[in-house]
Amino acid sequence: MARGRICGLSVRNLRFPTSLGSHGFDAKHTDPDCSAAYVVIETDSEDRFKGYGIMLTLGKDPEVVVGAVNALTYYVLDKDLRDIVGDFRGFCRELTSDEQFRLIGPEKDVVGLAVTAILNAVWDLWAKQEGKPLWKLLVDMAEGIVGPSEEKGMERIQRCCCPALISEILQNGQHGKKEREKQMLRHGYPAYTTSCASLGHSDSTLKQLLKAALNDGWTRFKVKVGADLQNDTRRCRLIRDMIGPEKTLMLDASERWDVPKALAWMSKLAEFKPLWIEKPTSQNDITGHATISEALAPLGIGVAMEEQCHNRMMIKQLLHKKALQFLQIDSCRLGSVNENLSVLLMAKKFGIPVCPHAGGAGFCELVQHLIIFDYISISASLQNRMCEYVDHLHEHFKYPAVIKHASYLPPKDAGYSTEMKEESVKKYQYPDGEVWRKLLEAQDLCVQI
Repeated sequence: MARGRICGLSVRNLRFPTSLGSHGFDAKHTDPDCSAAYVVIETDSEDRFKGYGIMLTLGKDPEVVVGAVNALTYYVLDKDLRDIVGDFRGFCRELTSDEQFRLIGPEKDVVGLAVTAILNAVWDLWAKQEGKPLWKLLVDMAEGIVGPSEEKGMERIQRCCCPALISEILQNGQHGKKEREKQMLRHGYPAYTTSCASLGHSDSTLKQLLKAALNDGWTRFKVKVGADLQNDTRRCRLIRDMIGPEKTLMLDASERWDVPKALAWMSKLAEFKPLWIEKPTSQNDITGHATISEALAPLGIGVAMEEQCHNRMMIKQLLHKKALQFLQIDSCRLGSVNENLSVLLMAKKFGIPVCPHAGGAGFCELVQHLIIFDYISISASLQNRMCEYVDHLHEHFKYPAVIKHASYLPPKDAGYSTEMKEESVKKYQYPDGEVWRKLLEAQDLCVQI
């Protein structure tokens, strides 16, 4: 049972210098440093559990998000955890309704990201107090997760998912639930890898990583494209030749194209039989995605989207416009578990497979809980479904994701897997951590020379 009054909230700016190794290099981000706003919540409960929340992003973003978290601390301190989880709707409404922050939120932009970090910490703390990994907490309380449509992130999508439909979906999810849970514990949730084909990798590195991945049993691969058509064609041919015709290939353009360029580019890359093209154009262009989706359907290529979506309302519009065939939930972009639950329910209604976005610095650790819950209690299907995996920065987490036979094994430790090793937090805190002090000193020295 949730317990304790929140008596402390701290937030730190963490950055990992991944740009030094070209990790995560894509058509839009040529020098990406993985970064995060890292929240820690404490209560006065005798159990001494802490809740750890993380909002993952790139580069300098946490400087702004950390400020927003500090500004929202007023709405968190002195709250009783039992009251929060008993009325998540009310708590979320408080966090997103401050009139002084309306132009940088409320359910998007900086405020939305800060709220996500705080809520991730709350869910981690609650799951720890219940002694369960988050996915198991959700599975065990599935029928009570979403009551009336106004609760826990369901407001504003009532016309898409009415209370009766929500209840029907969750009740249907109870059938065969125990068998699906056993299946997950035995075999895990199928994953795909993005570790091999960053645009920053040379051909020799690409071949080496692909060979290792194939030897480890990977059968699904995503490739970054979008900067140079000739280079994309050459790399896709190399990869398709190495993995063979029977394995799955996906492409990610990172919003690089406009609609005409997306259609022209994909008509050339269609020969490599990609399952989807991810983020082919601007995240805000819903009609553009719908146009691309319709045009690529005869080629057997779907559109994957959602990683960059601001909130559930934007996703509702994408679904209504038939603008995507694969929905990529994100554990940090949307309003934590609460809003992702509403998206999982909408995906079930529209029959769209959910294939979560993940990556380095904690994405994999978080989203595994959501997709395992989705399979056990909502979708009950693995058809055309998989979860992204990037083998990077997991060593900084106390409970890192576990991959076996190219599948996520369900976490066993209580919580949301968000807790980082304190040593890593101290080393990578920006700008005072050991790693950044050395890098910034070296940078200053180069400038002087």
